[in-house]
Amino acid sequence: MSGRRPHPSSPSPSPSHRRRATPTAVAAVLLALAAAVSCAPSGSGGDAPAAPRARTTPAVQGEAAPSAASPFWIDPDSDAVQQVKEWEKQGRSDDAKLLKRIADRAVAVWPAGDNPEPQIRRAVRGATADKRTAVFVAYNIPHRDCGLYSAGGAPDGQSYRDWIDIFANAIGDAKAVVVLEPDAVPHLTDGCTPAEHHTERYELLSHAVGRLKRQPHTRVYVDAGNPDWISDPAKIAGPLQRAGVGAADGFSLNVSNFQTNDTVKTYGTQLAGLLGETHFTVDTSRNGGGPLPGNRDQAWCNPPGRALGTPPTTNTGNELVDAFLWIKRPGESDGPCRGGPAAGTWWPEYALGLARRAKG
Repeated sequence: MSGRRPHPSSPSPSPSHRRRATPTAVAAVLLALAAAVSCAPSGSGGDAPAAPRARTTPAVQGEAAPSAASPFWIDPDSDAVQQVKEWEKQGRSDDAKLLKRIADRAVAVWPAGDNPEPQIRRAVRGATADKRTAVFVAYNIPHRDCGLYSAGGAPDGQSYRDWIDIFANAIGDAKAVVVLEPDAVPHLTDGCTPAEHHTERYELLSHAVGRLKRQPHTRVYVDAGNPDWISDPAKIAGPLQRAGVGAADGFSLNVSNFQTNDTVKTYGTQLAGLLGETHFTVDTSRNGGGPLPGNRDQAWCNPPGRALGTPPTTNTGNELVDAFLWIKRPGESDGPCRGGPAAGTWWPEYALGLARRAKG
């Protein structure tokens, strides 16, 4: 990534590495999932903007408590789980206990490669058996990440449409949340993506929203970056509309970044107001200590001293915030900076630091 802005690099999944999820109805329905209540289909795959969604349960004051209880699926074979087992065998019991703050939480699945079906179906089977909701990230847009640390993506538009079709079919009738293409709309807004790719990208994002919304229990949130990237919400509202946010369930904020809940909620509320009170989700995976102070150059990339944030929950205390989610998989590197491995690679000592500094 370029150091000219605090970019929220989303981890780059790879076929050889484990993967990296939103509610199936607004707050009340999502909370009911934990009690195995079925969610009703919502929204449509058409072009008309979805009507604003109202909560049916009263908002709770303050931040959500750091509890493992949530309606989202927890991967029993994640990197963090495997690390806990390894450290227990090595006698690092204190470190293993701390790392359970990650291993025991629901994190998003980032299906990798040309065929996302096996990874999605595995998560769907697990989530269905546990009567929970699987959280996914669709991250395969052509010209991804402007050719920087998380470069890659589908080779062309038709390949992407085919990939999204496989993605949606693999979800089927299961309860799922999909965060759609981190960075894709912000990169259209900040000038990073060349102008000749803009029209196609908007069409592909809109197509992806419509295709995913054909699944009866899938909720879709189009990524909108973070407040420290596109600081004026008015600059990204129009691009989000062109990308099909009106047919989605809302937008996502703070993916792979470190902005505090209060900062993101304030920004999100302003942006939501420009989009007809559209709802949103917040990535709280690593924002427990806020962003790196001082020099902001590459503050997004493996910054030291950060902490886990609010665990995944639908109990957000805000009418517009559908969920706090762990989209970035805590402990996976942002890229080869500050001694880190390649983007998306599990980094146990960094993970341990995040867990050690978590509150509660």
